[in-house]
Amino acid sequence: MEIFACRESKDFACKVIDSVNANLRPDELPIHLGDLEINQFSDGEFQPLYAESVRGATVFIIQSTVPPADNLMELLLCIDAAKRASADKVIAVIPYFGWARQDRKDRPRVAIGAKLVANLLTAAGADRVMTCDLHADQIQGFFDIPLDHVYASKVFLPAIRSLDLPNLAIAAPDMGGAKRANSYAKSLSSEGSDCGVIICHKTREKANVVAEIRAIGDVEGKNIIIIDDMIDTAGTLCKAADVLMSHGACSVRACASHGLLSGEALQRIQDSSLKEVFITDTIPHPELASDPKIRIISMAPVFARIIDKVYNYEPISTDFVY
Repeated sequence: MEIFACRESKDFACKVIDSVNANLRPDELPIHLGDLEINQFSDGEFQPLYAESVRGATVFIIQSTVPPADNLMELLLCIDAAKRASADKVIAVIPYFGWARQDRKDRPRVAIGAKLVANLLTAAGADRVMTCDLHADQIQGFFDIPLDHVYASKVFLPAIRSLDLPNLAIAAPDMGGAKRANSYAKSLSSEGSDCGVIICHKTREKANVVAEIRAIGDVEGKNIIIIDDMIDTAGTLCKAADVLMSHGACSVRACASHGLLSGEALQRIQDSSLKEVFITDTIPHPELASDPKIRIISMAPVFARIIDKVYNYEPISTDFVY
């Protein structure tokens, strides 16, 4: 096994390696972060170089594709370089899969970006892909190679339980998130407490601009946790939190797998009714370590466990739980 990281995800890769090494079997040697150099040209072009042999190795390349363009291209070049260096298998570990919102033709004459990225990864030579909380589950079908879809619920559910909130309810910020919210509610209700589900129905004026949100479900007196796959501009999330509070909720928190936090997202969160926002480290945000509202939970141990099981040909079905 050899693990490499592109420039955007080196910190996450180091945490993954620490988790892998912490759970080594007695007969296994510790692994290290592989030596991968990225040579930069003055016009913006770059070229990856493996500074150590990968011949015959199972190579894991870790890279979140955000910002999407350069980071996706860097990942593709690294996959190609590993295949040309005679790696036995190349596995792309993409904690955050960019372009996932382009999963269908929702308007005439638009691209299906998620399908194009799947084709590019396959054409570059990836033998397998690992990712976390795709925007739409059906994107898995865009790949003709195995895809391991990891869920952030593995870290969010314990965090929610630790809050020990009475009258807990799970909310979806839009109709598309209803399945995810229902899965969280079922897991929490199975422990004896009745956990309701609330759906926020939204209409958009245009991309990243929400016109109106209406709450469907029993809101009054509830401690609500909104579950989503990503926070981009935080417009939907903050508006949903304000609407829920106006309908009598006791408190509103949020869990989102990927904290894009673009534009004025952080300021919107600080000014909103949200009490806390939990995100994972699939996208690096070291500057938020001391933020009063943002709580960052690491997905590195989950990815480390999946990487170890895939490498050792062990079943991973128990990790596929919402």
